[in-house]
Amino acid sequence: MRTIINFNAKWAFTKQASEVPAVLPNDWNWVNLPHSWNAIDGQDGENDYYRGTAYYAKTLNKVDLPEADQYYIEFQGANSSADVYVNGKCLAHHDGGYSTWRVNITDALEVTNLIVVAVDNSANETVYPQMADFTFYGGLYRDVSIICVNNSHFDLDYYGAPGIKVTPEICGKDAKIEIEAFVKNTKMGQTLRYTICTPCGCEVAKVETDDTKVVLDIADVHLWHGRRDPYLYTAKVELVEDGTVLDNVSARFGCRTFEITADRGFILNGEEYPLRGVSRHQDRWGFGNALLPEHHEEDIDLICEVGCTTIRLAHYQHAQYFYDLCDERGLVIWAEIPYISKHMPTGRENTISQMTELIAQNYNHPSIVVWGLSNEISIGGSDEDLLENHRILNDLCHEMDKTRLTTIAAVSMCKMDDPYLLIPDVVSYNHYFGWYGGDTSMNGPWFDKFHETHPNIPIGCSEYGCEALNWHTSTPMQGDYTEEYQAFYHEELIRQLFTRKYMWATHVWNMFDFGADARAEGGENGQNHKGLVTFDRKYKKDSFYAYKAWLSDEPFVHLCGKRYVDRVEDVTKVTVYSNLPEVELFANGVSLGKKAAADHFFYFDVPNAGTTKLVAVAGECKDESTINKVEVFNDAYRLKEKGAILNWFDVESPEGYLSLNSKMSDVISTVRGKLIFVELMGKMLGGKKKGKKDEEGEGNMNVAGFDIQMTPDMMAMMGGFTVLRLLTMAGGMMNAEFTKEDFLELNKKLNKIKAPK
Repeated sequence: MRTIINFNAKWAFTKQASEVPAVLPNDWNWVNLPHSWNAIDGQDGENDYYRGTAYYAKTLNKVDLPEADQYYIEFQGANSSADVYVNGKCLAHHDGGYSTWRVNITDALEVTNLIVVAVDNSANETVYPQMADFTFYGGLYRDVSIICVNNSHFDLDYYGAPGIKVTPEICGKDAKIEIEAFVKNTKMGQTLRYTICTPCGCEVAKVETDDTKVVLDIADVHLWHGRRDPYLYTAKVELVEDGTVLDNVSARFGCRTFEITADRGFILNGEEYPLRGVSRHQDRWGFGNALLPEHHEEDIDLICEVGCTTIRLAHYQHAQYFYDLCDERGLVIWAEIPYISKHMPTGRENTISQMTELIAQNYNHPSIVVWGLSNEISIGGSDEDLLENHRILNDLCHEMDKTRLTTIAAVSMCKMDDPYLLIPDVVSYNHYFGWYGGDTSMNGPWFDKFHETHPNIPIGCSEYGCEALNWHTSTPMQGDYTEEYQAFYHEELIRQLFTRKYMWATHVWNMFDFGADARAEGGENGQNHKGLVTFDRKYKKDSFYAYKAWLSDEPFVHLCGKRYVDRVEDVTKVTVYSNLPEVELFANGVSLGKKAAADHFFYFDVPNAGTTKLVAVAGECKDESTINKVEVFNDAYRLKEKGAILNWFDVESPEGYLSLNSKMSDVISTVRGKLIFVELMGKMLGGKKKGKKDEEGEGNMNVAGFDIQMTPDMMAMMGGFTVLRLLTMAGGMMNAEFTKEDFLELNKKLNKIKAPK
């Protein structure tokens, strides 16, 4: 019988070695797996985390292993490339940091063995990802095991796959279950025993044969129906010889049908089933990617609490344990490879191998409905090599899996007529109108336009969001990083996206704050703070409850602004979220009235004097908070950008006139403002390729080596930036240097121009 031995404990580790050791070093550090060497420096900012080769070493005594014919070592995640040495001999190399892979170590084993793994997360041009807004944590950050098997065994050599492939087909009230077993070194007289069981272990179908593919029937099949009823069967295959089981594998599976339509969105088992949810990065504060089972469980609990029906597992293959949890909890999943941001002509083979591994290893999960080909890969435009790479991947997905669809996450500047959009079965876009320029009101109409332009292409929103930290204001504005602006943003996006039935899926970016060591914004460097929950999972931001109000059936009421206590205004706005139809708010025991809100967002004007205890009541649910009247705004609530030349609150903004805090759309709507803008762009583009015109007369702009197409949509998005924010962000991308004096001089010029009414 197969024996699996956990091999996580007590590895020697170093980043200082330059070669594979001949004996176990006594001067390296001891670590237990899972482990990442970037758990701290990959999250603290400065974009200086260690990217290079590090070594793990561990002894293995053969006498400690059970007797077997074949021994494999299995890695569930080594980022991003790795070489495995046994007693100084290199047995295998693997590229791709997020998938399972195995190495047969049988012939290299001696009485005492030194296992060394050289793991490398350094930059290169052949292994994805190389450019992305997240940290590429190095390490053996998932479990490592020794698998001991008979000479005749289920295949352990094919792309980390489980050796069993289960394909259900629904036939009326029944189901036909095709089970394919992949075996090696079989002999005459050996048979395969196939069994299907219910969750309680009751057998519903069984057969013993020498065929490697069978079809078993389930009468009156119990369907897997998402969050409402995530029912799972188990398929088990045993390799039998003379009544003795030599090896066995099993897989849980679900019986369901689905389709994605351009008008009705996602259909599960014949019923409309709106996919409304979040994206998830797997890392967390202090651990990097080296997660424990309880971390995955906490994540799935939080995602289910908010009421999600779907998760986009970005931007790479996630842990098998998390896919299992998604099956159990009924989440509908988008799974993808890290073909992201920058197309590398030399990386095609790696996209193919990573996609092959993703599908081979995850085929049996009923939660997965789409394979993601790429993310924002067309940011620099679509050339023929990029298009061919996508066609190859798309064909590969359909060849390996005839039951699921393919998708992409396109970036905002990808034009609606780009041939790239015609390759996958369904399409989604990453839009940040209302955060990276533009206005929140642009989101819904953009999707309406796409739906009108491509009435036969299902369209979804694969990313949208904005950043929030512990900053606060009663007058939220785009780019201020306050919890209040994030709440406003998501209220607006919920109203627009959730009411458009044709959208096949929407995924908030992101469920959790995550590590992005290159980031330096929001006042806390090294993270992307678009999460609905903080990086450590300790605090649910107000926007978390906005989604819970729309998606969850669990009755609740939530008072927003609990961290925003000190307020200067005499009457302050207080927002309450609830999925109940009516909310009553009390201030120091006095009712401020009851309100109904079809959109689940309840707004109250609250007198602000002294200290006021607020109590929100909805049905049997209550929530409390406190506000306090102050004369001077509490400066602890105001973002102070680290390293910023100028903060928005330092800008002179006379009423009725333009300033650095004015939106670009207002500036370029005036003649003098437009001239100033042209002058600025000339400075930022100095020394770079000039903008060119395409056939429609739209200009292109070369930014950081990318030829950005300046479409009307892009111009509208840029118009939503304040001048200060646009110059700060664009200046950094284009290496254009602005001093504090430059900004102040520009502000003086703008102060002389009347703002449009």
